[in-house]
Amino acid sequence: MIPPSVLRARNAMVTRQAILDCARVRLREEGYDAASLREIAACAGVDAALVSRYFGSKEELLLEVLQTGGPPMELFSGPREGFGERVADLLVCAPPDDSKLDCLIIILRSLSSQAAAEAIRNSSRSNFYAPLVEWLGGPEAKIKATMIAAIMKGVTLTRFMDEGFGFSEAEMALFRDRLAETLQRVVDG
Repeated sequence: MIPPSVLRARNAMVTRQAILDCARVRLREEGYDAASLREIAACAGVDAALVSRYFGSKEELLLEVLQTGGPPMELFSGPREGFGERVADLLVCAPPDDSKLDCLIIILRSLSSQAAAEAIRNSSRSNFYAPLVEWLGGPEAKIKATMIAAIMKGVTLTRFMDEGFGFSEAEMALFRDRLAETLQRVVDG
């Protein structure tokens, strides 16, 4: 028989994860300012006070959502010469609802919020820039990481503003290839 304390701990973990999952969806769909703690709590089937108990504040919940999105380590694994291809595939070919795009979309939809700005900066530094700078190495690593991030954000913003790129299949393939080449040049440059 499982002790009651273990059952409570498991339920707490399940509840915490449900809150994070609901927050990720609401933040992705609405951005920071429009997503309310009450809506997130309702989605998770809990009282809004429980969200605050687990995460403290809405800013801390955002930070946790961004941090649990994890560093994009799969982009930094594999051969260096395939980096441009991996990122281009993610940004251009992944379905619009692919969870791998969540952090980028949440960031783009929440950037205008002064309350969210610090959490976004902190998350970006620790979950993206720092691992990318380390992976790139060398004296220009910070400059390269910033260029890569700017390209990724720009492509993501364009994709979601235009509900896709409005390209034919051939144009989409060419765009993806050119994006891959551009990103690879930054890495190799």
